[in-house]
Amino acid sequence: MLIGWREWVGLPELGIERIKGKIDTGARTSALHAVECEQYFDEGVLRIRFRVYPNQRDSTTNVLCDAEVVDERSVRRSTGNVEVRPVIRTPVTIGTTSWLIDITLTDRASMGFRLLLGRQALRARVTVDPSRSFQVSS
Repeated sequence: MLIGWREWVGLPELGIERIKGKIDTGARTSALHAVECEQYFDEGVLRIRFRVYPNQRDSTTNVLCDAEVVDERSVRRSTGNVEVRPVIRTPVTIGTTSWLIDITLTDRASMGFRLLLGRQALRARVTVDPSRSFQVSS
């Protein structure tokens, strides 16, 4: 599948029908804008409840999400600082194609995109044309 440097992406298990994602082959790990994160145990399984504001510059539309925490990763932010983030595993949909990816949760309010898809999520699935945007119809 050929995609551009930004695409409309779905995260159906999180209840996010459509979010604008930046395709970033320079980033190893994917990241989702998440606030009000609360980790808890349910029958011995670590889970996280969090809120996503999927639309940039919209502080009212939000989705309350809940997922199992599958890992914790140290991620070097663009500022150079290292941050330890919870990791969830969820299906991602671009166009009519879906697959499982790992996504770290962090506050991306100051960033241009609420979702960043890194190269681990893209490997062996897509070809990125950095000169194009929104190549896949949803």
